[in-house]
Amino acid sequence: MFSHPVQPLLHDSAIVLAAPTQAWSRSDGRMELPIHGLYHADTRILSGWSLLVGGQAGEAIGLAHSGAGAATFTSLLRHLDDRTADPRLRLEVTRTVTAGQMTERIEIISGLEMPLDTTVSVRLTPDFADMQTVKAGLAGAAERTAFGDADLPEAPDVDVSEASGGIRLSTGTVSALVRASGDGVLVGSSEVTGTAVTGGVAAGTEGTGGVASGAVVTGTWSVTVPPKGSVTVEWTVDIAHSATVVQGATGLPEWSGVSVRSGDARLGRWVQRALDDLTGLRMATRESPDEPFLAAGAPWFFTLFGRDSLWAARFLLPLGTDIAGSTLRLLAQLQGTKSDTETAEQPGKIMHELRPDVFSMPGESLSLPPLYYGTVDATPLWICLLRDAYRWGLAAAEVEALLPALEAALGWMRDFGDSDGDGFLEYVDITGHGLANQGWKDSGDSIQWRDGSLADGPIALCEVQAYAYEAYIGGADLLDAFDRPGGAAWRARAEALQTRFREAFWIDSPAGRYPAVALDAFKRPVDTVTSNIGHLLGTGLLSAEESALVAARLVSPELNSGYGLRTMSTDSAGYWPLSYHGGSVWTHDTAIAIAGLGRAGFGAEAGLLIEGLLAAAESFDYRLPELHSGDASSAVAAAVPYPAACRPQAWSAAAAVSVLGTVLGLVPDPVTGHVTSTPITPAVVGDVTVHGLHTTLVSAPVG
Repeated sequence: MFSHPVQPLLHDSAIVLAAPTQAWSRSDGRMELPIHGLYHADTRILSGWSLLVGGQAGEAIGLAHSGAGAATFTSLLRHLDDRTADPRLRLEVTRTVTAGQMTERIEIISGLEMPLDTTVSVRLTPDFADMQTVKAGLAGAAERTAFGDADLPEAPDVDVSEASGGIRLSTGTVSALVRASGDGVLVGSSEVTGTAVTGGVAAGTEGTGGVASGAVVTGTWSVTVPPKGSVTVEWTVDIAHSATVVQGATGLPEWSGVSVRSGDARLGRWVQRALDDLTGLRMATRESPDEPFLAAGAPWFFTLFGRDSLWAARFLLPLGTDIAGSTLRLLAQLQGTKSDTETAEQPGKIMHELRPDVFSMPGESLSLPPLYYGTVDATPLWICLLRDAYRWGLAAAEVEALLPALEAALGWMRDFGDSDGDGFLEYVDITGHGLANQGWKDSGDSIQWRDGSLADGPIALCEVQAYAYEAYIGGADLLDAFDRPGGAAWRARAEALQTRFREAFWIDSPAGRYPAVALDAFKRPVDTVTSNIGHLLGTGLLSAEESALVAARLVSPELNSGYGLRTMSTDSAGYWPLSYHGGSVWTHDTAIAIAGLGRAGFGAEAGLLIEGLLAAAESFDYRLPELHSGDASSAVAAAVPYPAACRPQAWSAAAAVSVLGTVLGLVPDPVTGHVTSTPITPAVVGDVTVHGLHTTLVSAPVG
């Protein structure tokens, strides 16, 4: 009997990526799990491919990454040589992904004294399923048919000709050209409907029914491996997608060449892996190809997200302002101009998500329009990034060009974000098929009372009020700096918000005072203790006494897991360590709290959370996923993967740079253009040296 479809798990798979293209496989390079395959934008081009040498697969022994875009899988070929543990034949498959292309270079390396004749065969399975279908666990025909959805991906046309240079698989919007080259010659394959010869090698297609009937593309080489030598063959897929709204970004990122060394080597390793991943996540829209941004995360979110792209760009400011400037401009181009209930667009509002078509999940009520504005925090965060980018050196002319968008964003906060005039920003979905929660914790059960019951909306989140306070002050500063009116009014609004927040959000409990996660529809403070309160620190919203209470709460055993900050306190009924927003650890969330602790002068508390993230980074080979779990105080202390977490993810990767900035205590001075360093104390990672920065800061002792 067929089981219910489930979302594919990601934690034990390898990824090679260059947005918007990505390839997923086992760590030995093989394709077996539902997530595996080659993707471009929102389409899975191939659901898998296999490699045989001499009729058998090799025995995997190693995987080595070269940045985010290349990996080499090493295997032994004992079936062709010595069957002991000391064979002299090795297989190295180097998989390289660039935007719109994947290449596999297959090399057989011999230490034998005699030549070896053998064959190399690849078998590719076209797919052309959309990403939502894969995520819903319905990528196969059997799954869709079993659950009442017999619609299959569009079967591709197959063009096999000398002119195409290979085998072209194409639907109405997507085209994949498969080419082969190398040292071998065609030996043939069964049921071949056609061949296209490239460099003396032929590839073929099997079957006649396209994807629906399990068509495959095959290529076979006959090779001779010379004594103590090697032989190489290669196959490539070039992808064109006319319906996508995104594409690869051109040029090198501003962090190219940056390196970090630290007394605790974990920090440098984490930063280096993060920068490699961020390079792989750079992309642009087709409408604005010269304005790169960071895709939210792999595999599901290779597109522009307002909140995610803003936070990632903000974290990266110590390395330069290029990605911040282009992200700000791109989002300003998409800023709301009218009121539309279906898309949640409002004048001045910053968008949430960009897709090529309606985004819906099979079996779920969620249905989002291609350009969706259902977010309460992207608009104040856009203002905060503009203010911070200016402080870090974004050119005055670039900032001035964005001031009309700034004024529109401030206007949205006043006229639409505060829908009931109580001074707070709040949200509610009135369509019935949009996001029920529209802060960063956007799952349906993320805002709940301590007894586990869900809070009713409209919801006013505590951290959003802190973003709003920062935005009012920062917006006023920018207006003053460029001799534009309105600064005093926005500062007055910030002061009123601060007073109102103190009156409405703080809860007195036997364990001490703390801020509520939110106000519900009846303006009652929702009493669950959550990581959201960490976002309040360093924004100016809290007094020194209030900041101290929050700092102590963040490092308490109820919130500090030892591997980062729990999203929900262990003393809440809804807590579960692997709950998406109800007890797991999100790297970016912890990094925001760390930055706030550093700015507010709580170096010891910041250090405790930094140590937790470093321990987690080590557990995940320095590619911290979207979220994870673990409890350092448990009998078996280990960071635990959340198996469906995206990785890499933009704000999780960029969090490494934010933590580096907190460790060094980096503060920009917009007047002098210098960056000062006052490392947090006590020392966390020993001495830190940063090379390749665009500023004059290169080294700072910690402690």
